[in-house]
Amino acid sequence: MYNIKKIPEHIGVIPDGNRRWAIDRGMEKGDGYAYGVRPGIVLCDLMASYGVKEVTFYGFTKDNNKRPKLQRDSFTQACVDSVNAVANKDANILVVGNENSPLFPNELLPYANKRVNFGSGKININFLVNYDWKLDLEVGIKNNSLKNTMSKDIAKIDLIIRWGGRRRLSGFLPVQSVYADFFVLDNYWPDFKEEDFFAAMEWYQTCDVTLGG
Repeated sequence: MYNIKKIPEHIGVIPDGNRRWAIDRGMEKGDGYAYGVRPGIVLCDLMASYGVKEVTFYGFTKDNNKRPKLQRDSFTQACVDSVNAVANKDANILVVGNENSPLFPNELLPYANKRVNFGSGKININFLVNYDWKLDLEVGIKNNSLKNTMSKDIAKIDLIIRWGGRRRLSGFLPVQSVYADFFVLDNYWPDFKEEDFFAAMEWYQTCDVTLGG
């Protein structure tokens, strides 16, 4: 039985390890992304049931677009499928990224940098798609305030969970992540299981959140 009393309001998710997962199974690198769609749906449902108010998924970045076209097509389609899968739930959907780039998927333009509400709006679900942390900050600087970044409609993050064993933020929302606690799982994202979420929640119970005070 899990003893979870302290629930983070906003969780960031870095779903890493898709390519390594595919290689381990004799697949092409890009094949792993499609297997990461369902875990995101399950995780969203779990978070909503435990009262998490907001979740942000790291989809793909400007730098990820340096990868071969087949991989780009695969992770772009996985992002589109993930957004479509949660769009009909009781959720408020926001996709943050450079919508003016030809690499931003047309299917997600209705959600680009504006929140779209569905049903009772039980949870805010954000996706970073064709995201560029430098551009995010540059928009804030141009507007003379880091409160007016490109990602201004995303709240501060309490907890970041990263799959795949890497211990780095990889440019994930630098403003919102400044005081976030960081939990790493060694298993790859397509191997997600509900116990991953509970492991992160139990660890979070031990965190002393002072915000520098």
